[in-house]
Amino acid sequence: MSTDTACIVLTTAGTEDEADQLASAIVEARLAACVQIQRVRSLYRWQGEVRNEPEWQLCIKTRTGRYAALEALIRERHSYETPEIVQLPITAGSADYLRWVAQETAA
Repeated sequence: MSTDTACIVLTTAGTEDEADQLASAIVEARLAACVQIQRVRSLYRWQGEVRNEPEWQLCIKTRTGRYAALEALIRERHSYETPEIVQLPITAGSADYLRWVAQETAA
């Protein structure tokens, strides 16, 4: 996969404040062109217990070449022991939008 390929990285945060702080740090570091934050409810199993808790999902628009640095920033600043950090490919999109993502994430 080319380092210029656009992708979406998802993570969640336990509080809105943490989500805001992560999103700001990510955009300021040019690791993403845009981060959308949405409140979600997550049902999951953790340490043998099923949990049902509110979280804030960050939908991070970036490029595959920025993924390693983005993952490192999330791991460094995240409060979770095992944060969700998943990369999803963008297989098609508006050329203008994808160009903007590339421009805003230039190292």
